[in-house]
Amino acid sequence: MYRIELMDWEKAQPIAAPIRFAIFVSEQNVPPGIELDDLDAQSVHAIAYAPDGKAIGTARLLPDGRVGRMAVVKEWRRQGVGAAILEALLEEARRRGHTEVTLSAQLQAAEFYRSHGFVAEGKIYQEAGILHQKMRRRL
Repeated sequence: MYRIELMDWEKAQPIAAPIRFAIFVSEQNVPPGIELDDLDAQSVHAIAYAPDGKAIGTARLLPDGRVGRMAVVKEWRRQGVGAAILEALLEEARRRGHTEVTLSAQLQAAEFYRSHGFVAEGKIYQEAGILHQKMRRRL
């Protein structure tokens, strides 16, 4: 149905940045100045493609084993795209020798991550004006 490709930021930026801006900045009102950061260049990026070749989702795996910036375009949500992206990044984390993966889940997405084996830890906090929960999964 769709394919996932892993790539560095140089290749991912023209594909991932528009998706992230559409979702985080336009939909969720994240300040545009904080959406892209220095960690992008250090991360491996997953891009999901629809059968027609259109990019429909993205996320990144940071060198320390954190997953972040998970975004799926609206018309493709709840169809397994996010799950496929997450699984590709978890497999990459295993390949890199990580024994666990952490992430900062928006509260609205916490159940999605729980369904993929993540466990909440610590207090709920605000990041970019959105409530988040730190979550962790052993690999």
